[in-house]
Amino acid sequence: MTDLPAERLQKLLAAAGHGSRRTIEDWIRAGRITVNGKLAELGMRARPGDQVRLDDRVLSLGVAAKRHELLVYNKPVGEVTTRRDPQGRPTVFDRLPEPRAGRWIVVGRLDVHTAGVLLFTTDGELAHRLMHPSSEVEREYLVRVRGLPDEPCLQRLLTGIQLDDGPARFDRIERDSASGSHAWFRVTLHEGRNREVRRLWSAVGFEVSRLTRIRFGPIRLARDAVPGAFHYADPSVLSQD
Repeated sequence: MTDLPAERLQKLLAAAGHGSRRTIEDWIRAGRITVNGKLAELGMRARPGDQVRLDDRVLSLGVAAKRHELLVYNKPVGEVTTRRDPQGRPTVFDRLPEPRAGRWIVVGRLDVHTAGVLLFTTDGELAHRLMHPSSEVEREYLVRVRGLPDEPCLQRLLTGIQLDDGPARFDRIERDSASGSHAWFRVTLHEGRNREVRRLWSAVGFEVSRLTRIRFGPIRLARDAVPGAFHYADPSVLSQD
């Protein structure tokens, strides 16, 4: 193993399924990781034969890429996208099976009031790529708003609106249905900013009363999908450049 090339520590640990590169970088900054007994630093390189510890736990570096798993979860409303919640609310990790190796890494987040497609992988490199802004993976949502937006309003949402963290817009908006004082739309965007769909509608004066992510990249929510259910998918579906 000593003949294997050294790689950046966060890349090596992510490829072994221990977390996204961003998470691992946070561990390094916090002084939680050592390599062969030496405190790790950002930019440090390591090999699969090195002993890497997180706190007092040895991290295995031997997970082969072919063993990585991808799980598609239908998140219900009311679950938070964290491993533990200080308020004691249920989390998306509560129902998941144990992975064969490594740990589940959630790809992005959905807020507690949003349902739908949520991906988990044991491949930290894949998770990092999908969450990076440059990936521009399409996300499609089914959204119900209070009120009946007109065409000029929809054009504003397509042209672009200045939010507090920069300009944002929907790539596509399709009318789905309307009933009484509510309207349903399918909206598509290629970013994963915090509560972006809700904030865009709020910026034009409409409150989102129901929100479900129905597609992440090529992975679509089945029409008969039960909240809280999950299934495995082929990671190669999302591994294309």
